[in-house]
Amino acid sequence: MNSGYWYPPPSRPRDVADGLKARSKRGAIGTSWWSTRFIAVLEKFGLGNRLTRGRAYARRGQVMDLTVTPGEVKAHVQGSRVRPYKVRIGLRAFDKAEWLAVTAEMAANAWYAAKLLAGEMPVDVEELFAKAGLSLFPGRAGDLSMDCSCPDWEVPCKHIAAVFYLLAEAFDDDPFLILAWRGRARDELLAAVAGQRTGVVGDGSGADSAAVAGLADCLDDYWTAGPLPALSRGDDGPVLARLPKLDVQAGGVPLTDVLEVAYRRY
Repeated sequence: MNSGYWYPPPSRPRDVADGLKARSKRGAIGTSWWSTRFIAVLEKFGLGNRLTRGRAYARRGQVMDLTVTPGEVKAHVQGSRVRPYKVRIGLRAFDKAEWLAVTAEMAANAWYAAKLLAGEMPVDVEELFAKAGLSLFPGRAGDLSMDCSCPDWEVPCKHIAAVFYLLAEAFDDDPFLILAWRGRARDELLAAVAGQRTGVVGDGSGADSAAVAGLADCLDDYWTAGPLPALSRGDDGPVLARLPKLDVQAGGVPLTDVLEVAYRRY
């Protein structure tokens, strides 16, 4: 039936030689808890149907590049036109005071601090942000600003949606990118947590984190630093008693109890 209206034929995106292709070939994209959580948050905003349109773009490799910096994600996505579209996804970066509160929460818990300093992201890291009165992931659609230079009036368009999926897989590779998006790079965050644990208070933004020396900077003086101060067994009490509470058990027994027996035998 001819309605009298003419519609342009469906456009096919131009091929990209070295585009960023999603590893997932079918089904969901993202495997870790933080990437699936990120996609679930977006779908909760009612963006699910719009996101689906970008999945094919993500799998075809139409996203040419992707960079994450404090407060924004930028990418170029190749569509049907010659010039790639520019995509920007904004999310508010936390300020210094907010990051100081977050790192204080991280450093206060020995388990979290150990995980982070080992380069691992605790699965319940969202709770630490909540204790500081913050949300790691966007809490509502209005927390995200989404822009694309394409002529599509819908937001998110398939180009933005493709970037969301590639961003989720980037979170699989490096969960610290979520924190970088919120304003704190991995090295800065770890320096701030280490500083809090050692009594050097700082937000990890630069100047204060320099007080925490790296191992490579200490090697030349390692054997010339002099003997360690002796520990008093009278006034200060056992070393284990001065540790923060560790919610870790070995064979059903608190780890500190196991270590205390081992230390006494030693």
